Amino acid sequence: MTTQALRLGLAVAGVAFGASVGLAQSPFDWPVHDLERPQPPIVTPGTFSSQETPGKPPSDAIVLFDGTDLSAFKSAKTGGPAPWKVENGYVEVVDKSGYIETKQAFGDIQLHLEFRTPTPPKGTSQERGNSGVYFMGRYEVQVLDCYENQTYPDGQAAALYGQYPPLVNSSRPPGTWQVYDIAFEAPRFDAQGKMVSPARVTVFHNGVLAQHASEYTGPSGHKQRPPYKAHPAKLPLRFQDHSNPVRFRNIWVRELQPRAGEFE
Repeated sequence: MTTQALRLGLAVAGVAFGASVGLAQSPFDWPVHDLERPQPPIVTPGTFSSQETPGKPPSDAIVLFDGTDLSAFKSAKTGGPAPWKVENGYVEVVDKSGYIETKQAFGDIQLHLEFRTPTPPKGTSQERGNSGVYFMGRYEVQVLDCYENQTYPDGQAAALYGQYPPLVNSSRPPGTWQVYDIAFEAPRFDAQGKMVSPARVTVFHNGVLAQHASEYTGPSGHKQRPPYKAHPAKLPLRFQDHSNPVRFRNIWVRELQPRAGEFE
């Protein structure tokens, strides 16, 4: 199978870049159907969320927010405690308090998060239920209330902001919980700092495929398309304060391993 075919097989479950050494094996390292080939690790799956109750993460997840505190986060501006409001099992953006980011740095990950935009809705276009999640603090997947709210396509919910619109608009009405399940592959750079493989994401929005192995052209930007610049292999995950009281809950990640034979 070619590298391109492997990339087209990307899935949130980690098919294209495995969650374990077992899944990261090259198919050419073992005879077909070899019973001596290492078995994949066993992971107890999580449960689905309802509007009232968030689901349970899988057994190997790193839980970033379980509804109780923001101990896994810090202020992206000051490095101090994350200044957003936690209550009733969710965290809410506090206007002009600044972005928050994880204390832990990540590279390739599977991310699950649930968000709820304000009701009744206020504003139009980009001023309605706006936030965002930034992988490595640079590569944004947009969060926005796009239910009966027209905006520029590359700024819709589940867009790679300023770069790629979602394949479809699968937004639920404001005031209801929505779900992102995202597989993110970090960019790779050579020893001279040249980009050799771009950042990629596959995004499911409310269970509907919105991005399929989409490649970032570089970091996200407003009315600009910055080029790639070399950066560490792991960086924090960042959430945006866009002055709208968007709520989040049930945030967890699973760290993924590179595909066998690549980026070595």
